Amino acid sequence: MSDLQNTDQPQRPGVVVTGASGRMGRMLIRLILDSDHLRLVGALDRAGHDWIGQDIGTAMGGAPAGVTVSDDAVTAIAQAQAVIDFTSPDATVAFAELTAQARAVHVVGTTGLEQRHLDALAAAARHAPIIRAGNMSLGVNLLVGLTRKVAAALGTDWDIEVVESHHRHKVDAPSGTALMLGEAAAQGRGAALDDLRVPARDGITGARPAGSIGFAAIRGGDVVGEHDVIFAADGERIVLRHLATDRAIFARGAIRAAVWGQDKGPGQYDMMDVLGLQG
Repeated sequence: MSDLQNTDQPQRPGVVVTGASGRMGRMLIRLILDSDHLRLVGALDRAGHDWIGQDIGTAMGGAPAGVTVSDDAVTAIAQAQAVIDFTSPDATVAFAELTAQARAVHVVGTTGLEQRHLDALAAAARHAPIIRAGNMSLGVNLLVGLTRKVAAALGTDWDIEVVESHHRHKVDAPSGTALMLGEAAAQGRGAALDDLRVPARDGITGARPAGSIGFAAIRGGDVVGEHDVIFAADGERIVLRHLATDRAIFARGAIRAAVWGQDKGPGQYDMMDVLGLQG
């Protein structure tokens, strides 16, 4: 791990990482400490965690980094130009209120958000930029664009299924990425996903409704993330697939988003904006 001191090159935007002890938190911190574009100014974790009060570098088993792990989100975010957040829906909403007050860029990789969470984020985005995506990787966002185009090109006699696989510890289903892909397919058909979505099937479900978009979720082992969008018609199928083998792809995308957002005004953005793939 780098022993980069956070007093160096103060012109680099300062970033706070939430959920510092989690898998994504640790990955983000390692990359930020080695970044030429950002500097780590805060590492947040839940009250009572063993890492609270420790230097984040030491807590992660490396050299001191000059940043103490804290549960004081108000103080940490007040000094930040960006917050990168892969936590839980309720925590993300609380952080969004603070990033709005600080006028900091809020990069949200949290999944499992319900409408009430989305409404709260929309309110916060009136004061500061929020960049939210169910998946931060370049490959997945390219897949989203392809899914939209293929769905637009094919008629409703082509059935669409989104199949996703993740590790045994993932708590929400379908994944945020699967929902992104479903939304792209629905947009390609000129409809809202809520009007076409068929959740996981069980029992006697009857025939498949024409034009519907189905979802299936697999949980097991240490799978980082696999997503297939299947377009099936009589006699042929098209399968669009993305396989993630390294969680670092999500962290690198989030860091890119935090840098990209520095000159952006208040509003809601996503990785398609960051990567220039809109339209």
